[in-house]
Amino acid sequence: MIKTLLVLSLFFFSIAIAVCVYRIIRGPSMPDRILAMDLIGVNLVSGIAIFSILFNTKAFFDVILLIGILAFIGTIALSKFIERGIIIEYKRDR
Repeated sequence: MIKTLLVLSLFFFSIAIAVCVYRIIRGPSMPDRILAMDLIGVNLVSGIAIFSILFNTKAFFDVILLIGILAFIGTIALSKFIERGIIIEYKRDR
């Protein structure tokens, strides 16, 4: 019963990722696209966690951590780019 629910939740996560890809392609504004990319990261983390439960292993926890960190840094960088136009600021004292 639990395996059926986990597989069903994987199916719904894949549908959510497909909807987010559509939002990235057809998004009316850049913040909508950034939010969709962040949501894809969250859905990937959730899907990999479900795979970890299904396969009864802890090997995927490093992958979950890596994807979570990269999704967070990517969201922050793109948000900062939209706000200021540059990602890394250099101070020049000349």
